[in-house]
Amino acid sequence: MNAPTFRRIFSGLVFFLAVAGQAQSPTPLVPADFKVPAKLETAEFRLRMLAVSDVVKDYDAVMSSTAHLQALFGGKWPGGMTLEENLVDLGWHHKEFLRRTSFAYTVVALDESRVLGCVYINPTRKRGYDASVSLWARASELDGGLEARLEAAVKTWIAQEWPFQNVAYPGRGVSREEYQKLPDEKR
Repeated sequence: MNAPTFRRIFSGLVFFLAVAGQAQSPTPLVPADFKVPAKLETAEFRLRMLAVSDVVKDYDAVMSSTAHLQALFGGKWPGGMTLEENLVDLGWHHKEFLRRTSFAYTVVALDESRVLGCVYINPTRKRGYDASVSLWARASELDGGLEARLEAAVKTWIAQEWPFQNVAYPGRGVSREEYQKLPDEKR
């Protein structure tokens, strides 16, 4: 990426974050005294905060996994997403993490050479749940079972390290359709 392109993208991101942050809920997902885990590390991968500096590796993982992501989450995302749009998306996730309103973790190889997927910890208004977790592994890692190992590690981590009582894993244990049909509660 050349310098003028980077400056244009960065300027757009700064403007977007300044405007978008004004509309975002200031309510943290976790208590003020909760120490948000910086990482989860296994013998195979590491989860850490998703940051704008991950844009190139994240974009590669997302765009090489388009069909898998569309099947997993439904809809058209990330079809046709540009690197610039991905940078804005990562900036948004980064800001939410810092504000403690939701938490996006990148899943990287231990040597940080590749993004292997993502984990999203979000608030929910669905009755009976106090958080919602979604995750994915890059398509090239599916045959080796990475997504199943990632899911198992994340479920243990959430249960042991996070302050939630009942976490929804839409598409994993409860179908996305069933989850969407649950009534919302006022929070």
